[in-house]
Amino acid sequence: MSIAFSTDASGPNNNMVLRMENGALRTSRGIIHMEGPCSSDYISRLTMDPGLKNFRPPARQQEALMLISNLPEGKVFIARFQDKIIGYVTFHAPDEYSRWSKHPYILELGAVEVSPEWRNDRIAHYLLMEAFAHSFVENHIIITIVFCWHWDLKNNGLTMMNYQKMLTRLFSSVGLVKRATDDPDITEHPANVLMVRFGKNVPKEAIQRFEELTFLNRGR
Repeated sequence: MSIAFSTDASGPNNNMVLRMENGALRTSRGIIHMEGPCSSDYISRLTMDPGLKNFRPPARQQEALMLISNLPEGKVFIARFQDKIIGYVTFHAPDEYSRWSKHPYILELGAVEVSPEWRNDRIAHYLLMEAFAHSFVENHIIITIVFCWHWDLKNNGLTMMNYQKMLTRLFSSVGLVKRATDDPDITEHPANVLMVRFGKNVPKEAIQRFEELTFLNRGR
């Protein structure tokens, strides 16, 4: 997972109670719409906030969102202010070379990014709430692999471990829980985390298969 946002409550909006109704979040600067899953055509008709550049330039990031939306399991949710994308969350199938790709029920919660200009409005929280309100999540085992080298530590002032705690609280709010694993990509650094949410419609056999995948190196 690639992440670039902050849950800092300081700033010009810290005295305003934010409320979201029917996907619309009212802030001191206007209404932000939480939308998705979005089609590539819809994404192409919007503009990208210039601050969405943590992973690649905004124009290329917009192209990446369009590509993800066209994938068989790809889903893109956006935070839109007027005609501008100010944040996004993506879902996609796991990388074909990872152990998680061996499970047909697994869907990966991928990149989460919010423009620095909007990081005092809890956009990431409300965007995740909107995404996880959709029924597709109940048909999947949602995983997110929180790699510390993707974290935007420069702009939030948190230590690495405090940032990890902030992320786990955020993802816990939509039902993900931390799980132990011997996946070498995750065990490479103690701050890396695997988090999982089992959808209500996932059969027990699929959950058991997931449990088997978490530790593949036992006895080696």
